[in-house]
Amino acid sequence: MLRSMKDMEHYTIGATDGIIGRVKDFYFDDEAWVIRYLVVDASEGQPQRKVLISPISIGQPNWSEKILPVSLTRTQVAHSPDIDTDKPVSRQQEMGYLGYFGYGAYWGGGGLWGAGLYPDVLQAGLQNRGTRTDKSAGYAGAVVGQHQHDDPHLRSGNAVMRYYVHASDGDIGHVEGFLVDEKSWAIRYLIVNTSNWWLGHKVLIAPQWIDDVDWMGSTVSVGLTREAIKHSPPYDSAAPLDREQEAGIHTHYGRTGYWLREARQAQAEARL
Repeated sequence: MLRSMKDMEHYTIGATDGIIGRVKDFYFDDEAWVIRYLVVDASEGQPQRKVLISPISIGQPNWSEKILPVSLTRTQVAHSPDIDTDKPVSRQQEMGYLGYFGYGAYWGGGGLWGAGLYPDVLQAGLQNRGTRTDKSAGYAGAVVGQHQHDDPHLRSGNAVMRYYVHASDGDIGHVEGFLVDEKSWAIRYLIVNTSNWWLGHKVLIAPQWIDDVDWMGSTVSVGLTREAIKHSPPYDSAAPLDREQEAGIHTHYGRTGYWLREARQAQAEARL
């Protein structure tokens, strides 16, 4: 199921022994378009501090009570490496953070999370599960090492709100939010508000349809025409988006659904 990223702001992060804090922002990977960290205000009852929480640690959410449980203690989080969330996060900082919690690295494996589709595969002790051999595990470790000095390409979700969106033949509106897959934490769609061009209409644009993002200029360019976008199925934020509606959007633009690509990937993984 898909969830609005904006709706998840202020969700409570529950440790195994109490409350850590509340979600304030999200860092997403601007290459894979996956949420890598939740920025959490953990300053309740202590000096002001923001911490990063990886989806790797998140268990089954309590959507009705707006709680995201994590398999961590408050002490673990309190002693986690300090990362200034107001500055870019380096790959070395990420390696220190993931190493502290004993998690595998999400980069270098070819999937959304390492070699897999879901973050839980990177929990401690799960990286080498299944039929993977010592040789394949060693290769995966070598690939991760090759990427340890890469720029992580992390962006603030809040910062992207209000970015202007350009079609191939003109402006269409601005980014109002994201729809996120609750299992993989992949950003499936940008919610685009076209009210400054076409009154009262919202549409969905998949990240794969983006041609370019000008991070300095705060603009998103998509390889779609204004006419195609105008006649696309409208998005109703008050109703859950089902697979039939998603298929209708992709069919309208002549695009292949992400669920088909990922099904093929899952089949390939099962054969390893």
